[in-house]
Amino acid sequence: MKASHLGRSAAVLAIGTLALTACGSDNATGNGSGSETGAAAGSVSGTLTGIGSSAQNAAMTAWQNGFQEANSGATVQYSPDGSGAGREAFVAGGADFAGSDAYLDDEEYEASKEVCGPEGAFHVPAYISPIAVAFNLPGVETVNMDGETIAQVFTGEIKTWNNPAIADQNPEADLPDTPITVVHRNDESGTTENFQEYLAAAAPEVWTEEVSGNWPSQWAAENNKGTAGVVQSTNATEGAITYADASAVGDLGTVAVGVGEEYVPYSSEAAAKAVEASTPVEGRAEYDMAMDLERDTTESGAYPIVLVSYEIFCPQYDSQETADLAKAFGSYMVSEEGQQTAADAAGSAPMSETLRTRAQEALDRITVAG
Repeated sequence: MKASHLGRSAAVLAIGTLALTACGSDNATGNGSGSETGAAAGSVSGTLTGIGSSAQNAAMTAWQNGFQEANSGATVQYSPDGSGAGREAFVAGGADFAGSDAYLDDEEYEASKEVCGPEGAFHVPAYISPIAVAFNLPGVETVNMDGETIAQVFTGEIKTWNNPAIADQNPEADLPDTPITVVHRNDESGTTENFQEYLAAAAPEVWTEEVSGNWPSQWAAENNKGTAGVVQSTNATEGAITYADASAVGDLGTVAVGVGEEYVPYSSEAAAKAVEASTPVEGRAEYDMAMDLERDTTESGAYPIVLVSYEIFCPQYDSQETADLAKAFGSYMVSEEGQQTAADAAGSAPMSETLRTRAQEALDRITVAG
């Protein structure tokens, strides 16, 4: 059993304790299970710290406010430094939980066993949102593009908005000869990884680079840090195009994505439909909820460029206070109330009842080290 990480927190920007070995429920926390317990009872106190996804920051802020309002003695700190930074801090013992737009890869998962015990960390998909392909083209609100065309735009093969590959899919649109400026993330990002997964599945002959949370150097273009950064750059450049969590794109135009014989605009309902076709990641704990999405789906009404952003926890923490806080805050996020709070604040797709039940069962595993 590892020693407490509480002593490290001051050296890691006050990002506090992490967990130890994974056990059963013999040392269950005092909060019990259920979505109402942690949020409404007002029985938890202390500070819970997280680092991670900037895409889920609007939802996280709403969750923090709702949870802390119901638990006056509790504080939840979250630094939206990006999914890669969150996973790195978490597996190093520098955060109580991580927010990530991509699940831990095999290497990260193995590393998590050093702080979480033999079962490793587990994922809860608390934030589900479409990734919008957003652009700045005055007078144009939406453009149809299939996967191959999107990939050709982001690899620089298509350089102007009136290129026949785009124009042929938009016969009624008056598209200008404005140059296309691609804007991508310059930090390691789960949003980038999710977007690349779509491009690799929908246009494998065009997108030939290995999927990564970093943008490929061979297709480097204008870039900025975080969701807010790429949206800001796109707003500042006529003809620019980017990918970003749909909740953040504001007044930018957006692409309706080719799926089968139709073009599907982003929506929370269309994103949720794509998630329903997902499959669990192999080799993880039986209660873990990491999932692989079918990015090349042809199902009518499904929007395939979807971001499933996880909260990553350990099944056991080294203090009763942290275990109680982690379980209570996680339970609030996945509760019907918490999911609606996120939807209102960020336009995300609420988890289905089936997913919420599974998530709560996973969170109920959180215990204190005995």
